[in-house]
Amino acid sequence: MAEQWNKHDMEFLGGRRLRRTRRTAWSRAMVRETMLTPSDLIWPLFVIEGHNEKTAIRTMPGVERLSVDLCVAAARAARDAGIPALALFPNTPEHLRSENAAEAYNPDNLMCRALSAIKDAVPEIGLIADVALDEYSSDGQDGLVRDGDVLNDETIEVMIRSTLVQTAAGADIIAPSDMMDGRVAAIRMALDGEGHEQTQIMAYAAKYASFFYGPFREAVGSGARLKGDKKTYQMDYANSDEALREIAQDIEEGADSVMVKPGMPYLDIVRRAKDAFNIPIYAYQVSGEYAMIEMAAAAGAIDRKGAILESLYAFKRAGANGVLTYFALEVARDLGR
Repeated sequence: MAEQWNKHDMEFLGGRRLRRTRRTAWSRAMVRETMLTPSDLIWPLFVIEGHNEKTAIRTMPGVERLSVDLCVAAARAARDAGIPALALFPNTPEHLRSENAAEAYNPDNLMCRALSAIKDAVPEIGLIADVALDEYSSDGQDGLVRDGDVLNDETIEVMIRSTLVQTAAGADIIAPSDMMDGRVAAIRMALDGEGHEQTQIMAYAAKYASFFYGPFREAVGSGARLKGDKKTYQMDYANSDEALREIAQDIEEGADSVMVKPGMPYLDIVRRAKDAFNIPIYAYQVSGEYAMIEMAAAAGAIDRKGAILESLYAFKRAGANGVLTYFALEVARDLGR
């Protein structure tokens, strides 16, 4: 009969009891390896036309599209909560969408008016401007389409024009989210050529063709009009080595920081990028991730606030310098308390 184990056999482990440091809240705080602060959070906002207007997003409970004046109020709230930057996404009216996405470079478009209004009212908060054509095109694609093909170089030409009007309107960071080849170098050259050497580029370097984007596409009005899919330019979710090649190329072309999108299903990419590159790495907790937490919490399946914090700590633990999240304002306020 085998001898019964007893506590004296802990001597075999050298007296090590790893639970000691987990016994109390103050001790857990002392040995915590990963920290989360409001400055780690970037808040995405969806912009619509109108004044004092807000509209609900069916698949994103708790998130609303905001008119420009309400975006200004949101920027003040973000600043007061310690959030360093906002990411703006316009819902362009139907009559302004077209095959050539010309509204993308209209200096008086919805995005530019929002950038200008926020920068004038809250100059101390950073503004990240999305650069892609799905918010302006009539077919929901991120690039120009001809005979069913998404055109690379022609799309970049339009993106450059969009970049320049956004920068003139007050964008501090240009964030190309399209995944066209060579667009970072082209945008950097255009910015420098127009005297915008200090404008940063946050490249969506590893953006996957994901099924987690559905609520976002509803929010910006591109989902229902999307023709086909985006698999010819967004990444295959089966690949990770390819992500490192994409990131390396964007860094070489002049990106100041890079993005991994979506977030939690791709934490392995965040970790590999952090280990491989000495550059700020950001991750996007995308709309589908947000919706899953909210809907699971509403069904009583999970603790909402606990799940939100756990998910954000996971991003930081994986190596992300910051996270774009729709929970940003709520979490920043909670952390501030």
